[in-house]
Amino acid sequence: MTDMNGSGTTARNGLPIWLYFLLPLVALGLMLAVFFIWNPLTLFTADLPPIEDLSFERIIVTEAGFETTLVNGGPDPVTIAQVTVDDAYWEFSISPDNTIPRLGRASLFIPYPWVETEPHEIVVLTETGTTFNTAVEIATLTPEPGVNEFIAFGLLGVYVGIIPVALGMLWYPALKLLDRKWLGAILALTLGLLVFLLIDTLLEAFEVVESLPGVFQGIPLVLFTALLTWLMLLAIGSQRKRVPGSTNQGLYVAGLIALGIGLHNLGEGLAIGTAFSLGEAALGAFLVIGFTLHNITEGVGIVSPLIPNKSSEENQNKSGPRFITFVWLALLAGAPAVLGTWIGGFAFSPLIAAIFLGIGIGAIWQVIVEVGGLLRRYAEDMEESVASWANVAGFFAGIAIMYLTAFLVKF
Repeated sequence: MTDMNGSGTTARNGLPIWLYFLLPLVALGLMLAVFFIWNPLTLFTADLPPIEDLSFERIIVTEAGFETTLVNGGPDPVTIAQVTVDDAYWEFSISPDNTIPRLGRASLFIPYPWVETEPHEIVVLTETGTTFNTAVEIATLTPEPGVNEFIAFGLLGVYVGIIPVALGMLWYPALKLLDRKWLGAILALTLGLLVFLLIDTLLEAFEVVESLPGVFQGIPLVLFTALLTWLMLLAIGSQRKRVPGSTNQGLYVAGLIALGIGLHNLGEGLAIGTAFSLGEAALGAFLVIGFTLHNITEGVGIVSPLIPNKSSEENQNKSGPRFITFVWLALLAGAPAVLGTWIGGFAFSPLIAAIFLGIGIGAIWQVIVEVGGLLRRYAEDMEESVASWANVAGFFAGIAIMYLTAFLVKF
């Protein structure tokens, strides 16, 4: 135990305290130096083959052939020896070098007379004889960034995200006319929608990280990103509650719902943009229809916290939200789909997608917490149980609606 003087920087024996913190770091550095210089593990690894882990990023189809980026996620360098396309050895060029260092990247180009709409299989062989393969499911020219292409993909995002959410929000006047005993059921329905979105986004994230090199630890990356996002939103929420005259609770929750749905719609935009860029136009068109019907229901969930509690005379006298409020809520929930179609169409990256989806998971979880608290407070005001038959029915209805509309996307 140390006894510090007034400056708080010296221990009882006269040595500075920072030295005590530095000593473990010096010992750690010496141990690492021993491993780097003498490598005591050589005895165990001398006769073992190198571990190779090579992954492909997005395949770009050009008029001259195929382009892709190889990522070495293994602990050892990987040297590319040969490439086959459709079971035939083919010439290729790779830059900056055939040998890809650990965690390195290299651009592979294969000049190949591909056939429109036909599938093509690409196999890369390393000098150890290990093979890594990928496929071009439907060969068609990959769209290149340009004004017309950005407008076209941006309109896809508008059709999928902004317009459906805005259409769903048009039910707000009808929801205001409901008897107050049904308002809790509407909030419970919103909670069901959010629970479905949480699970859907989580599964989508796990699917995306399958294409990531193992070194990136895809699943922990998604989960920790979600956790950090949730904690950040908690911190922001705690600050908001301390500010006098802050935005009312209903508008705050509606904004959080729109944010969570917007991050989920970013993933939907990625799926649609990627489908069109890979030439799967029929799939992309069906995704547009399915996601459009899917997202109309989300508009109802956004406006549900804005419905005034008719049991409160103060809320009865309040005017509803302004038109501009509905506009920015629709943009917050739908505009990320536009960004998603751009990324999916021109620069899809599994790593970026995993991070965004992790953020979406954390945001949706915080929205579930907020809506659950709002539903509980509403039930207390009504002197009813939060698990009333109407609320339970509304919760299951929310899940059922999202499941059935998602079925159209997966069909």
